[in-house]
Amino acid sequence: MTITDNKSSAPADPSGNGHLPPGHPGKVQSITRNEAGQLTVCLEGRDEPIPDARVARCFPWSLPETYISIRNKDGKEVALLKTLAELDPASRAIVQQELHDKVFNPRITRIVEHKTEFGVTSITAQTDRGPVTFQIRTRDDIRILSTTRLLFRDADGNTYEVADLLALDPASQEFLQNYL
Repeated sequence: MTITDNKSSAPADPSGNGHLPPGHPGKVQSITRNEAGQLTVCLEGRDEPIPDARVARCFPWSLPETYISIRNKDGKEVALLKTLAELDPASRAIVQQELHDKVFNPRITRIVEHKTEFGVTSITAQTDRGPVTFQIRTRDDIRILSTTRLLFRDADGNTYEVADLLALDPASQEFLQNYL
């Protein structure tokens, strides 16, 4: 993949230092962790690795293994992975762990309790990261990703995913059917 800037069709320098390396800037060779635990990205055609890199999941959220942005420490995108399959297994595992650790998106495994007062629904749920209680105001706080997959956005902007509605217990399914 080649990154271009908006001013010309020449490849942009991912480091921002004005020197274009030979080869194909923007194509990830590997992603590792340095001694400090920071992500370090090696791009094809670039001699120096990019330290203290960041990864970010792009839309659509319904395809979590696709469109992963790789950014330098200043937040400038240096590469965009169309799929994690572009990476070698070790790099892929590092990126998956980083996304898991940095993106708080618990998966709901059971609705424990729910009640509505003054137009706000309070939901207590068991998730893959422990119990949580959150509030939603309207149906707009729920994004339907497929016939069996939902994403809740609470009043604080946190997201909670129902990965498979049919895998939940019958009482949880019955409650969530009200929102489909």
